[in-house]
Amino acid sequence: MIEVDWARLKAHELRKLANEDAIVILPIASIEQHGPHLPVMTDTRLGQEVAHRAARKAYAKRPVVVAPTVWSGLSEHHMPFGGTLTLSHDTFRRVLRDLIEAITRQGFKDILISNAHGGNIIAMQQILDELSPTSKATLVATTYVMEAGEDLSQHLEDQLGVMHAGEAETSMMLVCEPDLVDLSNVDKIANPEGGKDFLSAGRNSYRWRPFAHMTENGLAGNPARSNAEKGENMLEAGAEALAKLMVDPETWAAPKDLRLAETGGVPFR
Repeated sequence: MIEVDWARLKAHELRKLANEDAIVILPIASIEQHGPHLPVMTDTRLGQEVAHRAARKAYAKRPVVVAPTVWSGLSEHHMPFGGTLTLSHDTFRRVLRDLIEAITRQGFKDILISNAHGGNIIAMQQILDELSPTSKATLVATTYVMEAGEDLSQHLEDQLGVMHAGEAETSMMLVCEPDLVDLSNVDKIANPEGGKDFLSAGRNSYRWRPFAHMTENGLAGNPARSNAEKGENMLEAGAEALAKLMVDPETWAAPKDLRLAETGGVPFR
């Protein structure tokens, strides 16, 4: 099997990959509570798994290497349940900025920030807005469950999409870390209505709330519907979506400049 793990490669092998114009996946995730049945590593483990699968799928068309997962993200909303490690927004921004800079200094030109935690999404996009205009690399941000969309969610029975520690994440963890999944009481802990209006106010407004605002036990969804077959299908859907994104030349194409030579008699250049 082709080696795609940055941490397992030697320095000269990584220099060779940079010379071959390899894509770097930088996974970002979290360490946070996932209810009474899943380990706090869930987002990190799933994000790592999807990134490695995607890299191997894409490798024949273009080399891909997966950097070590940034395991701590923005998880303040989970702190009331314990077991959670979180960063400030400023620290999170600085960590991503410095890692992106380090990767580009190695000569890599295309970097996919692959996110596995909902709380990181807005900040991840803001950070790329800040860094992209001056970065030497093309930066793309994705969240695998959103990129996969219906290809992933079609395997769910009770929920329209991936909810926290529910059917989807529990199924995928049954593939990745079955010994860490506790199904002994799973039929009694479902919260299928969880997540509705969690961070909403009015018709279309945002209002921050801790996760305890909408769940008594730290999960949203119904893990009783979980099984490893579903999990494997969803992991593959996530990986296929990322691989398709990476091998599409348009993903890494340079920005267009559609300006006229001048307007009002004043040239742009």
